[in-house]
Amino acid sequence: MTATATESSTTSVRSLVPARMDRLPWTRFHWLVVVGLGVSWILDGLEIQIVALVAPVLADPHTLALSTAQVGALGSVYLGGEVVGALVFGRLTDKLGRKNLFIITLAIYLIGSGLGGFAWNFATLMVCRFIAGIGIGGEYTAINSAIDELIPSKYRGRVDIAVNGTYWGGAAIGSIVGLFLFSSHHYVSLDWSWRIGFFIGPVLGLIIIFLRRSIPESPRWLMTHGRNDEAERTVDEIEERVRATGVELTPVDDSKALEVTEPPRLGLVEMTKIFFGQYPRRSIYGFTMMVTQAFLYNAIFFSYALVLSVFYKVGTDSIPFYFFPFAAGNLLGPLLLGHLFDVVGRRKMILLTYGLSGILLLITAWLFDHGSLTATTQTVLWCVIFFFASAGASSAYLTVSEIFPLELRGQAISYFFALSQGAGGVVAPFLFGHLIGGQNNSHVKPGPLSWGYVIGAVIMLIGGLVAWFIGVDAERKSLEDIASPLSATSRSESGAVTPEAAPA
Repeated sequence: MTATATESSTTSVRSLVPARMDRLPWTRFHWLVVVGLGVSWILDGLEIQIVALVAPVLADPHTLALSTAQVGALGSVYLGGEVVGALVFGRLTDKLGRKNLFIITLAIYLIGSGLGGFAWNFATLMVCRFIAGIGIGGEYTAINSAIDELIPSKYRGRVDIAVNGTYWGGAAIGSIVGLFLFSSHHYVSLDWSWRIGFFIGPVLGLIIIFLRRSIPESPRWLMTHGRNDEAERTVDEIEERVRATGVELTPVDDSKALEVTEPPRLGLVEMTKIFFGQYPRRSIYGFTMMVTQAFLYNAIFFSYALVLSVFYKVGTDSIPFYFFPFAAGNLLGPLLLGHLFDVVGRRKMILLTYGLSGILLLITAWLFDHGSLTATTQTVLWCVIFFFASAGASSAYLTVSEIFPLELRGQAISYFFALSQGAGGVVAPFLFGHLIGGQNNSHVKPGPLSWGYVIGAVIMLIGGLVAWFIGVDAERKSLEDIASPLSATSRSESGAVTPEAAPA
């Protein structure tokens, strides 16, 4: 099972690393990966939930006295930071490795979020939120790359979707914390409540950063960066852990070997040519998946507290009670539907989840515009809509991560994440903040926001149709079969996909 090097004009390596990783059963090692890396989504959910809950608090004259537009801007600047972090660290994670980057990006997040608790005005809070966003944006690229490369192909879809869905576990934690911090009983003073909220994420991050140190570098990344011996040793260690539990591993046939050489160095122009030249339909597919879910989620999530307070007159201390079931529905969707993306298939499930959420949101928009909803029925509808939308949105990151060559995985995530956030994610919170209008206006009309919901619904329907017509059937396939590495020189197994011949 060890690799043999062959000499030609350039040095190439014949490796069984990908095949060995994909044939592994589920082990404690994989649980370590899920827990150690999946926390980044929990932290992001916690961060955005805290901002959503403190929106009315920050608007109070006894705190920072922000306007609704400024509250929306806080969400947008955080997402803008995510875009910058994804672009910068997406390139670095492909160049320097997955492990180095998921340690560095977590540290940046800890600093940015922690400092946010000391902000004294709108400008300083904006800066701190931007830094925290940079860290989380970098996390997305390194984490999704590492998870997809470390998890066996049989489980990759459900694991990636479930991990991305844990964002809502973080949001639920934030909601529980909000019951205490923003209670009308004032257990904590108003000015200190939101500051403490920004300290919670860094405390969790400090704990998890030590766990991440025991997660190895991706053997696939090592294999394609001239470190195949190290890659083989890493897989040897993982296999020893499996055998220690009494599980016998069958030998991997040599026909599954992949021959790779030194990866090409690509700039932004060359990378763009690969995306839209060799993989044009996949690029449209990936961009559509990312931009549709980004618009819907950022629009609803950043504004839901304002909707409850402005249209339904829900008090600040009661908002967490309404949000908790909403977060639970979002968490259950990926956990309960995730395995179907491996069993039923990617395209069918994306069409189903995007389509159902879009149709249900159209119904909600009509009911909202006609004044037929209460705070409770609005929350129930959100729970049902996002049970499906959450699974679909989580699959967007999986989609972009697995349909492009290994050497571009981190950059693909960052590239399409940045495009989607710029096209929909950053705009959505600011737009919906203006559609809601002033909090103190007792005559706010639902019409403008209803049209915002209609726009979100149509966008989701378009996303589902795009997946159905030009999506990729990537379920239960090796990453190298979906898209061969750019550094691959040959593949012994028949039917392997090359970049030039890769189906869209």
